[in-house]
Amino acid sequence: MNSVLINAVLSSSPDYDALFESLSWPSGSWPETERTEALTAFIEGLGELLTNSDTTPFTDAKKRRIKDQIESIIWTQSLPLLARISAEAEGIRCRESTSAVCRLVGVCVPLCDAAVAGRVALSVLPSLQQSEEELPGVGRLGVEVASEVIAAVLPSLSADEQLTLKTLSSALSCIKTLPDALVSKITVRLLLTLLSCCSGVRLSSILKLILDDLCSWHSTDRSPAVTERTLLCLTALSDHLLSPHGLQSSSSVSDPRQSLQFWRMVQDGLTHRDSVSRKRALYLLKRCVALSEEQGLDCPLLPSEEDETLFRWASNRSKLLREFWEDYALVMETLEENQIHVVQPVLNRIDTLIQTTANDSQGHGLFHPSWLLCVYQRMFHSENKSLMKEGVCHLLELRVLRQPAFALAFSQFIVGPFMDVLSETSLFYKAAGQSVGDCPELAAKLQVFMTNFFNSLPSEDRGPVLLQLIQQLGSKHWCAVPLLFVSQALSKLSPGPLLGVDGLIALREVLRCTMITHQVLLRGAAQCFLLKSALCLIDVNTVTLDDVFSFLMHFRADESLCRGTQLWNQLCTWISDNEGSFKPSIKDRDCTSATTNKETVRAYVQAETHAYLQVPASTGQTEGLPDSREADKLSRSILLCVDMETSRAGAEVSNILESLLSPLLDTLSRVSTNIYLPLRKSDKSLQLVLRLLQLGGSLSRQHAGEEQEDNVMVTMKKLIFKVVDPIQEFILRRLCGELQELVDVERAELYLCVLTQLVVMYSSTPQHHSEIQQTYFPKLIRYSLKVLQEPSQQIPSVANQVTRAVAMASLAMVCGLVEQQVVDMQSETLSVLRSLNDFFYNPVSSSSQSQSSLGYFNKRLLKPQTDNSSEEGVQGTVLQNWGRTAARFMRDQWICLSFLIKAAGIPDSVEISRVSKTLNAALSCSVEALALLPSDLVLPVLTFMETVLPQLVHDEEALCVEAVTLSWQLVQGLSTNAHDFWPALKGFISMAFHHKLLKLTDTQAAMLTAAMKQIATELMELSESKSGVFSVLFQHCCQTWLPSNPGGGDQADTNFSSVFSHINILTEACVYGPVFRRDQRLIQDVQTYVEQLGEEFPANVVIASDNRDDQLPRTCALAFLSRLDSSNPLHERLMEDLVINLLKKDNNISKSKVRYYSNSLQHRVKNRVWQTLLLLLPKLREEFVTTLLKGAFEAGFCSNQASVKYLIEWMMILILVKYPQHIDGFWACFNMDHERTKTSICTFLSVLVHFNIIVPLLKDQAVQLRKALDIILQWCFNHNFSVRLYALLALKRVWSLVEARGEEGADGFGELSTVIKACLNQAEAMQNTGNANKNWIRIQEHFFFGAFHPIRDYSVETIFYTFPSLSELADDEWIPPWKFEKLSRLSESSTFPLKNPVPDLSQLQPGDWIQQDKGEQDKEERWAEVQKKITPWRLGIQEQEPELQLVPQQRAARLGKLHGALLVVASLIDKPTNLGGLCRTCEIFGASALVLDSLRHISDKHFQSLSVSSELWLPLLEVKPLELTDFLQVKKNEGYCIVGVEQTANSQSLQDYQFPEKTLLLLGNEREGIPANLLQLLDVCVEIPQQGVIRSLNVHVSAALLIWEYTRQHFTSGSSEVNSKHN
Repeated sequence: MNSVLINAVLSSSPDYDALFESLSWPSGSWPETERTEALTAFIEGLGELLTNSDTTPFTDAKKRRIKDQIESIIWTQSLPLLARISAEAEGIRCRESTSAVCRLVGVCVPLCDAAVAGRVALSVLPSLQQSEEELPGVGRLGVEVASEVIAAVLPSLSADEQLTLKTLSSALSCIKTLPDALVSKITVRLLLTLLSCCSGVRLSSILKLILDDLCSWHSTDRSPAVTERTLLCLTALSDHLLSPHGLQSSSSVSDPRQSLQFWRMVQDGLTHRDSVSRKRALYLLKRCVALSEEQGLDCPLLPSEEDETLFRWASNRSKLLREFWEDYALVMETLEENQIHVVQPVLNRIDTLIQTTANDSQGHGLFHPSWLLCVYQRMFHSENKSLMKEGVCHLLELRVLRQPAFALAFSQFIVGPFMDVLSETSLFYKAAGQSVGDCPELAAKLQVFMTNFFNSLPSEDRGPVLLQLIQQLGSKHWCAVPLLFVSQALSKLSPGPLLGVDGLIALREVLRCTMITHQVLLRGAAQCFLLKSALCLIDVNTVTLDDVFSFLMHFRADESLCRGTQLWNQLCTWISDNEGSFKPSIKDRDCTSATTNKETVRAYVQAETHAYLQVPASTGQTEGLPDSREADKLSRSILLCVDMETSRAGAEVSNILESLLSPLLDTLSRVSTNIYLPLRKSDKSLQLVLRLLQLGGSLSRQHAGEEQEDNVMVTMKKLIFKVVDPIQEFILRRLCGELQELVDVERAELYLCVLTQLVVMYSSTPQHHSEIQQTYFPKLIRYSLKVLQEPSQQIPSVANQVTRAVAMASLAMVCGLVEQQVVDMQSETLSVLRSLNDFFYNPVSSSSQSQSSLGYFNKRLLKPQTDNSSEEGVQGTVLQNWGRTAARFMRDQWICLSFLIKAAGIPDSVEISRVSKTLNAALSCSVEALALLPSDLVLPVLTFMETVLPQLVHDEEALCVEAVTLSWQLVQGLSTNAHDFWPALKGFISMAFHHKLLKLTDTQAAMLTAAMKQIATELMELSESKSGVFSVLFQHCCQTWLPSNPGGGDQADTNFSSVFSHINILTEACVYGPVFRRDQRLIQDVQTYVEQLGEEFPANVVIASDNRDDQLPRTCALAFLSRLDSSNPLHERLMEDLVINLLKKDNNISKSKVRYYSNSLQHRVKNRVWQTLLLLLPKLREEFVTTLLKGAFEAGFCSNQASVKYLIEWMMILILVKYPQHIDGFWACFNMDHERTKTSICTFLSVLVHFNIIVPLLKDQAVQLRKALDIILQWCFNHNFSVRLYALLALKRVWSLVEARGEEGADGFGELSTVIKACLNQAEAMQNTGNANKNWIRIQEHFFFGAFHPIRDYSVETIFYTFPSLSELADDEWIPPWKFEKLSRLSESSTFPLKNPVPDLSQLQPGDWIQQDKGEQDKEERWAEVQKKITPWRLGIQEQEPELQLVPQQRAARLGKLHGALLVVASLIDKPTNLGGLCRTCEIFGASALVLDSLRHISDKHFQSLSVSSELWLPLLEVKPLELTDFLQVKKNEGYCIVGVEQTANSQSLQDYQFPEKTLLLLGNEREGIPANLLQLLDVCVEIPQQGVIRSLNVHVSAALLIWEYTRQHFTSGSSEVNSKHN
């Protein structure tokens, strides 16, 4: 219409100047879009008159004037308006105006002089170079606007090659620098427009420039961001780069398939974290494959000069190649799914890909192995951990990696991505069918894989690859479990010289990682495996002995490398075998003989000892304590050397030790007499002695219970005895006044540790023992006491405070040794300590009120005043950590106090009348200390409270409650610190649950007992997340209630009676066993696995078992119950109270509405309840059994899991056997309301299956058999199949009893026998009824009705291990007999047998009788096993019609209603059902039109069934998928915002996005979504928030959600609002 109107106006010879003036707009104004479009149409009409020389009415002057006016519009109106638009915020008005003005410029430029286009481009190009943050300046255009202007003038620039190349360069620069949101717009508007203006050779050259630039950029920076942008550009240009016509008509230089870097981009894209980038990469790959097949040409055309060719095509192997890439594309597309059941069917395609690649590698080289790595890396990056594990297991089982070429090709992948994914802890969960303590399936596969992989590598590559792998291990922090199993796999490698010094350094870095993990046993195990790896793989010719011993420093003696273990002995053997082969360590480069003489280990150690003790003369300045790591390294070297040489025949231990220790002994002999001996030398010698004594103990012998020490330590102690007096004299002198510097605080700690070791060492020699008690210790105590009694200085000096700290530490050391009974309690030392007791309790002067009238409780150590010089270096560090020193000072006070209160009590100097007040004050001080001390130093305070609390509980209950509560809060605060938590917990429980406090009743101390019960509850809650906590509490309580060696009389009964106040603890212990999270359970399972490696594994010997098994409370509870004596009234009362509590717990679970499913916590608790009740049954008195039987009957009517059901049935059988008088109560259960019984009657029918055990004990057996048959027959005709099956089995067993009684037995039933025989014959005739027959056979073979005998098989093993395993309880519910055997307090008797007398049950396999048929599956066709949602990519390609025919909106006139501006494009959807539903939705919500790929869909019956005639009332357009690019570009120019439904990195959430009025909604294909080549045309991607596992909605549902949201936002928008937006 516009063209007709314009032609009419122009044909009337108007006043053109007036028209220009009327259609133009004033400078600085913002015209309406309609005015701009009118001016565009007017100039477009003028263009036809100006260019047509035959019909033009214009003179040359007139033409010149019109052209000037047109050019003026560009410079004075269009570009200034575009600058103003650039300065405005983004909006619909800006988008429409920009589109209109750029169309105007595009019309004006061709009508002006040829140079105008170049001038416009040159003026606009600088605007493209703005940075991301830079805003457009005055007169400058925004990047997006500038790109639209240049796209408009590009057709006019095609003749100017230089300017075209400059524009291309600017566009490529923008792609690298602009923000992500603008890159796609630049690509589409500039590059595609530029290419559309070129053809032939020029098009090919431009394509080559673009491809080379992108490849060059990616080769210099292969980051994910660069890969993402290059793939975006390549996908947008794919129609040009991969056009068969374009490549045939031009040179192949622009063919990306010939470029190695192009394929690297594709491979990087396939493994990209962004799903859109992966989609683009796969799209390019499929396009290349399709093009290669279509052309039928070989690729590459010429032999490549590059190192490798990633993609090949051979026309003579077209079918093989096509099938390979079809499978490959299918696998990569399927891996986008998040559900393992969708992915698993196509995993076999990976095997096909691998086999094809392996076969091809024999000579053709068509498939590069790197494509397989992309598949695995994609699996490794999956969000689904199950899919990730599938990928890892699949790779571990790759047999093709045993080929050297493949192993080498995969090596960098193994070192990189594969090691990264192995750090995922969840991979090592045990597989289905594995038991607790088994090696995880993946870990076992990893060991085999590592061995095969390194054996397959070329020999020259094994060392470098192994080094890289170990370096990868140490490059980041690994969790304990993955590190453990990778280390174990390394230790299984075939021995060989693969690692040098770099390998030792790499292993050291790994050790630094292992020190961070929290699980001590796993940490120690990892160290053991790493050391074994080093011994197998180190090339001794490339490392020195110093390298080896420096490396060994990083293995902790208390976790792995301890003397006497098997690992230590292996190390000694390894050093001995390789002695003389190590690389010589040349101390003096001038000594040439060192290279010819082989260095022995003894010579090395001797040289190191001399070097260690070579200390320069003292400079007189303050020196800190030497680094103890030097002493650690040397002491370990000495011990290894001695053990190595003593293992050889004829070696004398004394000679070896004397030769090695002579320099040390010489120094120590002079340490107390040589005043010129440097202090540093004496410190180093004492450090070495200390470490030798600490590391020398042979732990493996101690662990085995052998008290006799080995010859090495006996000889070493004899040598040290020779110098023990000088050492003691030196230490005593130093402790008594010479330590006055800040650094002496650490030095005192060293001296006290040495002194403690010496006292322990010669405790077996009376002469030294008595001397230290009678001489040294009393002197040290008196001096320390004197220092502490001195009045405090007003301004504390360094010397004064350090001396006080040393004095208190010395006293704490002595008290600790006396308490450990290393020092005789009757010695002179103890008498001197009594004066220390008086000192602590002496009242203070009246000026101080803070210490509750006690003398030296909670005395603070003040920070000393120092000059500035002391605040630097070592002394400065000590001063900065003075708070820690002060805390230890207070801790040492409480070490003394806790010992003295037990050994001496309140001193005699305190008046008897004040003893209670003194204790009260002492307890108050201890409470205050809990607040003052760091949590990890409060243990001595808790020990003190343990003694004081029972004495004050009646008089000061509130204070006692405060002490207990505050202590518990401190212990809870330590729960994340494993090193300090467990000692503090044990100390707290010993204090808070002291046997005297447990005896208290609510009437005696209500507040305290309530606090104890609350704490016990909180302890149980804490144990649910921290295994082992409840075990500490319960073991303590058991030992209190029923000691291992109980005394007789009232005292034992009094102690036992305290259990009634805390019976809830015992009840919870019987059913204890939290269901841990999988990660917590994994740690426990792996610890069990390590423990089951036995004592041959060093970590199990070195690290003491902490008994944190979550089954320990139950086993302890059962051991406790086994020791109860039914003849003891208290014991009998406890058992009955416990039974009542357990029945209540079971009843509460049955009545609760919590979902009760297999292996849930509710199921497990019910199972544990009935296990415990079964165990207690033989000990219960007859009168009470009635209560238990009633509970069993009630429980039988409840819904129970199979394992619980078997236990209840067993309980009924045992009671009826022992007390047959209850048989009438049993028969009464069958008369219950049938609606209540339903299938639960099977429980009672199961009891009748074992009626043969009960009948012999009954009176009137014939009557009881008749009763049983009458009842059973009623249920044989029940409508429920399971009930009928149980009834028939019971009928068979009971009738066999009748027949066994002889003729008189069977004949006595008359006609009833006929009915019974008919029923049984029918049951046996089930053989022709399929599943019914299988169920009949299975129920008869089921363990409960077959091998199980209720009387014979009654044992702990059956109840707690065999039954749970046969009834399919989770394996962490099985308690094996060996766990009970480990308990020393288990009382086995005839009523409490531990193991089964016969192995029949234990030989059975688990399983229920329920039918579980699995039919064989027939082989399916090529694509049949793939879920329909994922279909092969080639099957989705449809033949497209070449023409584009837009269907006019012919129904719009007859709709009779208004529509919105929403345009829905569904050309990519091909399912009629989706299209029909979508048509209905669009019509309901008033969309402006629906775009389909073909209007033929509307005649499809499936379309019509869902559209319900909506197609008659909705404008429909037809746009073929091949024409979507042009259609979308047209709509963008019309001002539409193109919105796609796609999950990308920049997607906006639907709930946050505001739809513009002119919105075009592009919907993706059901399988592939929006094609990669259309993604860059989108203005915005919107995603629908999801919470489920399945990541994709049906396309119609997704569209409906967006259409509704658009309608909701614009529902109330009237025409007035629309108009207001343009004003």
